Amino acid sequence: MARSKASVPIAWSARLAITLVRGLPGTLGLHRRTLKALGLQKCNRTVIRENTPTIRGMVKQVKRHLAVETEEMYLDRLKREAEHKALRPPIVMRHSMPKKAKQLETKAKKSEANESNS
Repeated sequence: MARSKASVPIAWSARLAITLVRGLPGTLGLHRRTLKALGLQKCNRTVIRENTPTIRGMVKQVKRHLAVETEEMYLDRLKREAEHKALRPPIVMRHSMPKKAKQLETKAKKSEANESNS
C-alpha cells in the first residue's frame, strides 16, 4: 500500500491518518480529483478517514503522494511533538557581584540602618 509509518498493518486499524507529502503540480487530473475527494489539497495536511475498501483503493491509487498511519500512531506522534516543543524553564545565570559593588551595597545598608536607629 502507501508509504506507511504504522507498526501494524493498515488493514487492522479502524481509522487512517492520511498525509499529503508531495505537491500537486505535474500530477494527473485523475489523481488530483482523488486527492480532492480524500480532502487533501495542500502539502503536509492530514485528514483522518474511516478504513474502508473505498478509501484504501483511493490511497492505493495515489500512494506516491501520501504517507499513511493508523490514527493511534498519528495521535501518539502529535503528542510527542507537542512535548518536544513544550516550554522549558528558563536558564538563570547568577553572576557574583564585583567587589566594589558589594562594598557600596554594604555601606548603603549600614547607612540606612544608622538612619533608622536615629
